[in-house]
Amino acid sequence: MELKLEALQTLVAVVEAGSLTAAARRLGVAKSVVSRRLSELEQVVGAELVRRSTRHVRPTDAGLSLHARARKVMSELETAVDEISGKDGSLKGALRVATPLTFGRLYLTGPLVAFAQANPEIELALDCDDRRVDIARGGYDLAIRIGRLTDSALLARKIAEAPGVMVASPTYLARRGSPKSLEDLSGHECIGYANTPTTHRWPFKVPGGGERLVDVRPRVSVNSGEVIREAAIAGLGLAVLPRFMVADVLADGSLVNVLPKQPPMGGTIYALRPPGTELSRKVRVLIDLLVEKVPPLLAAADAL
Repeated sequence: MELKLEALQTLVAVVEAGSLTAAARRLGVAKSVVSRRLSELEQVVGAELVRRSTRHVRPTDAGLSLHARARKVMSELETAVDEISGKDGSLKGALRVATPLTFGRLYLTGPLVAFAQANPEIELALDCDDRRVDIARGGYDLAIRIGRLTDSALLARKIAEAPGVMVASPTYLARRGSPKSLEDLSGHECIGYANTPTTHRWPFKVPGGGERLVDVRPRVSVNSGEVIREAAIAGLGLAVLPRFMVADVLADGSLVNVLPKQPPMGGTIYALRPPGTELSRKVRVLIDLLVEKVPPLLAAADAL
C-alpha cells in the first residue's frame, strides 16, 4: 500500500480539528472517508497515529511526529502553488495561529477580523492560551510570543516592544507601604506567574543596559496574566505584568506603578514560524498586517 498525499492531508486535519467529524467537515468528505484514510495511513507507517474515542481523537507520539512533517509538506506545496498561480491570486486554505490569551483579545481581534473579512477563502483557527505551545508539533503556521527568544530554530519577526511594569493596588500599598528600592521587595507579598520558571525571581533593568534578578516571595502563583491583574487589583500583592495588560487600570488608578524608575525587564512581541517551513504568501500577508496594525493599537492604549 502506497503513501498518498490525501492521507497526510487527512491526518493534519484530524489532529488540528480534534475529531473525525470536524476533520470531515473541514475536508468536505464523509466521516467514513476520514476514518478509512487514517486506517490506511496507519497500515502504511505501521504505527497507531491517533487514539479514537466517541467524540474526540488524541494523537499518539508517532501521530504528532508525522503530523509535524506532513504540515511542513503541506506548507511547501501551498507555497509552490502560490508561486505558480501568481502573487495576485486570492489567499486560500487553513491558517492556524497561536497567541497569548489577553494579548489576542486586546490587540489581535481587530487585525484578524479584518484579515478574515478580506480573505473569505482562508480557514482561520486562533488558539488563545497563555501556555507556551510547541509551534512545530502543534501544527501552527504562526505563533505570537511575548518575551525573549529561547529557541534559535524558530523563525521570528518583531512586531513591537512589550515593556514591563510592577504594579500594586492603592489598598495594598496603604496596608503594606510602598517599596523604596528593589531590596524592599523581599518583605512584600507578590503574585507570581506560574508559566515561567522564574516566578520566584523577577528581572529588573539596571543602568547601562543590564539586568538584576531579585528574589521575591509569591503569595499566589497563577498561570493566567488576566487573573494576576485581577488579584493585584484586589490587593493581594505586587505583580509584574506587560504594560499592555494594565495600561487602562493604571490610568484609572485601580493599580499604581511601583518603583517606576527601576522597571522590570520587558519583552518583545514576535511573530514566530516553525523551523524548516517555507514562508507561504498567506502567512507573509498576515505577518505584514500585524506589523502594520498592532503597534498603533499598543500606542493608542499607552502600552509602549
